[in-house]
Amino acid sequence: MNSATVRSLLVRGMLAGLGAGLLALVVAYLLGEPRVDAAIAYEDAHSAEHGMELVSRTLQSTAGLATGVLIYGVSLGGFAALAFCFALGRVGRFTPRATAALLSGAALLAVYVVPFLKYPANPPSIGDPETIGKRTTLYFLMMALSVLLAVAAVIVGKRLAPRLGTWYATVVAVLAFSVAAGLAYAFLPAVNEVPEDFSATLLWQFRLAALGIQLTLWASFGLLFGHLAERLLSPKPATATVREVPAEAAASSV
Repeated sequence: MNSATVRSLLVRGMLAGLGAGLLALVVAYLLGEPRVDAAIAYEDAHSAEHGMELVSRTLQSTAGLATGVLIYGVSLGGFAALAFCFALGRVGRFTPRATAALLSGAALLAVYVVPFLKYPANPPSIGDPETIGKRTTLYFLMMALSVLLAVAAVIVGKRLAPRLGTWYATVVAVLAFSVAAGLAYAFLPAVNEVPEDFSATLLWQFRLAALGIQLTLWASFGLLFGHLAERLLSPKPATATVREVPAEAAASSV
């Protein structure tokens, strides 16, 4: 793949990421922000100290949210487009659209779902401020392990495919990834700082909203970028226009 094609795919990936970010922004505003407001109300009701807000809650939930989600979407699109350039033709004989869909699904699983199951998202008011560094380190460690394990599973599957066939090689790779992720879950320390009187329903709804935002982001990116990549890499051949020649003109030209 030449540099011009890579550059075109990078631009399309960032545009697709922007579009996916807009859709995720809608989900974040409608599903996530009401739960954040409820969690902040809980924190205000249980905290004796109320400091001055440097940025108003209204600005945080509108312009601040939009800036964060859209920048994240564009960045995600750029990195995913580069990963697509590397994966195309190396993970199987898939079309650009199918490769984009598989890449988005695998990225959602490795980058978000697997770390999320070990260290799920928490709303404001949950967590000790003194342990935020530790919790952040553990989360990114789990994310890095998940991505590395996913890459290793793909390599194992490719090497086993000639001997076991594609289906059984894929099953073995998925099982190996699941076992390795389970070992990481077992050995990495757990973090549970949810107050006993915090609403379990609110916590569950917040985590579902966080998962829904990521699902919307990755799924819409896969569809948008797959469409753009397919049009670039596999353009439809131009149909030749056939002009009808009158019978009299055809006869006179013989």
